[in-house]
Amino acid sequence: QVQLVESGGGLVQAGGSLRLSCAASGSVFSISAMGWYRQAPGKQRELVAAITSGGRKNYTDSVKGRFTISRDNAKNTVYLQMNSLKPEDTAFYYCNADLTEYLVATDEHRYLEVWGQGTLVTVTS
Repeated sequence: QVQLVESGGGLVQAGGSLRLSCAASGSVFSISAMGWYRQAPGKQRELVAAITSGGRKNYTDSVKGRFTISRDNAKNTVYLQMNSLKPEDTAFYYCNADLTEYLVATDEHRYLEVWGQGTLVTVTS
């Protein structure tokens, strides 16, 4: 069973920095895109940043120049470096991955979209 485990959230003052990590574990065969989404209270979940297996990145406009997404393919891990944080960045942050799982018992490859459990980022003014 494939899981995404996030870490790195917390409480920070405006202008500060945090680094989120998300590691995929289990029977992962390959990972194409990985990304970070966030959801603030009363708002819809939105894409923050995404990165392909080839390293192509995209960001939502509100975080460009402040956030950096990166990944370590050998570790099946994606990171989100968040600098110059603002109170409006406060939200639950969720890791997402489009991946292929390999099932040894059936010699089967299966495509999955997997979500992490979420980590809370709180930015105070």
